[in-house]
Amino acid sequence: MFRKFIDKVKLTGLKNKAEHKDVNDKFLTNTKTLSKSISVNIGMFRDIFEGASDLVIRNFKIGDKNKIKVALIMIDGLIDISEVNNNLMKSLMSLNRDISKGNAATIVKESALSVANIKEAKTVEDSIDAILSGYALLLIDGSDIALKVSAPGWKSRSVSEPATETVVRGPKEGFVETLRTNIALIRRKIKNPNLKLEIIEIGKQTHTEVCIAYIKDLVEDKIVEEVRRRLSKIETDSILESGYIESLIEDAPLSIFPTIGNSEKPDIVSAKILEGRVAILVDGTPFVLTVPYLFVEAFQNSEDYYSRPFYATFIRLLRWLSFFISIYLPAMYVAVTTFHQELLPPALLTTIASAQEGTPFPTFVEALMMQIIYEILREAGVRLPKSVGQAVSIVGALVIGEAAVSAGLIGAPMVVIVALTAISSFVIPPMDNIISLTRLMLLILAGISGWFGIMLGTAGIITHICSLRSFGIPYTSSIAPLNISDMKDVFIRAPWWLMLTRPRVLGMNNPVRQSIGSIPFSLKKDKSKR
Repeated sequence: MFRKFIDKVKLTGLKNKAEHKDVNDKFLTNTKTLSKSISVNIGMFRDIFEGASDLVIRNFKIGDKNKIKVALIMIDGLIDISEVNNNLMKSLMSLNRDISKGNAATIVKESALSVANIKEAKTVEDSIDAILSGYALLLIDGSDIALKVSAPGWKSRSVSEPATETVVRGPKEGFVETLRTNIALIRRKIKNPNLKLEIIEIGKQTHTEVCIAYIKDLVEDKIVEEVRRRLSKIETDSILESGYIESLIEDAPLSIFPTIGNSEKPDIVSAKILEGRVAILVDGTPFVLTVPYLFVEAFQNSEDYYSRPFYATFIRLLRWLSFFISIYLPAMYVAVTTFHQELLPPALLTTIASAQEGTPFPTFVEALMMQIIYEILREAGVRLPKSVGQAVSIVGALVIGEAAVSAGLIGAPMVVIVALTAISSFVIPPMDNIISLTRLMLLILAGISGWFGIMLGTAGIITHICSLRSFGIPYTSSIAPLNISDMKDVFIRAPWWLMLTRPRVLGMNNPVRQSIGSIPFSLKKDKSKR
């Protein structure tokens, strides 16, 4: 049914494709190239940007004897006015050379401008993109080529620690909303000329810059080609955040499990690139996508690799335990108290029965109500300002829980179950959305048929995630299909001197991460004594 619906949507899109035009398509098809007359070009740009109060057009003349008309076109707020005044206007107006219309563009580009980044624009469309991307467009009378002078000056957030991925030990810097800054942050981590950065534009209205980052000869070519192919197939009006692209290129759009990873930290993205993945950076958002994405990545944290392996292994095992507690505990409680009371010790069964005595609702209804209330409180705490959000969520949980127990609407054990479930889900932030939906599904199945429903739901979940793929890579790689060499970074975090190879499914082009000579000196010494 879903496949038929998707095919119908695609067919409708193909029928409307010929009718769907960009705002300036009709105008651009009539004037593909710039005119040699500066007055014609200025008039054309005035028509295109009609009603744009932030458009700045500065007309002046350059040259010693034969004065040549030139014009600077820019968007106020996207360019640095001081840089335009000092490096463009001042340099051009002080040009004391005899120039003509034939050689004006060449002389200006080679001798007059003290700016590092200067490009040529030969078409109207390229010129418009330059103006809207923070360039100052220089038009010269008698030349059908405009000069794009880089002078970005928009306000951007400074590099700081991301709120979604805080660490005790490790780099505190995070990505920002500016693409060039994010690229520089990755360049600082990976000083390798084989780090390739391909920039494309997506979005008919927004023309958003999207960057594909990977290390040549390390990542598999078929993964890079697949990323390019999927991005090139996107035909949409706007890309405002990386989530747009994630939903348009993911392998299983109808699954609750994500097949594309995201992160705000340059060290995490750099580590994934070094393992053989491809990063997708989108201008305007600090969240960088990484593909392929595996199920086990949700249980890995950057701090695991900066701490000693013993404690990191202990914490990782706690994450796996918290994952199972958060999705199974409410369902198991409902199944045992409703269908399988014989599984409980008599003393515990008596305690639960006395706590449930007098409550008007069955255990399943209590659990469902408490789960919904918890989700409401959590959403309220997230959306409200930080100063009141935490207070509302904490006070709300305490007041509602205490009042509900005192009023006899729910039993005290149910409050403990919900609280333990909520705390466990906070241990794995990347799985938060998945845990909420999976927990609700298992809770409903447990309320219908007890342990049989839980086992049926578990079998369905395992079957589903084993069928998923992320850009051709099995979603459950390292576990299913099982790879013993990759298990050193799944349930445990082996010492760095034992992690000699990259994950097998990702780093087949260059599997060796470090040589055996990385073994600590003390271990080599002990081995030689033997």
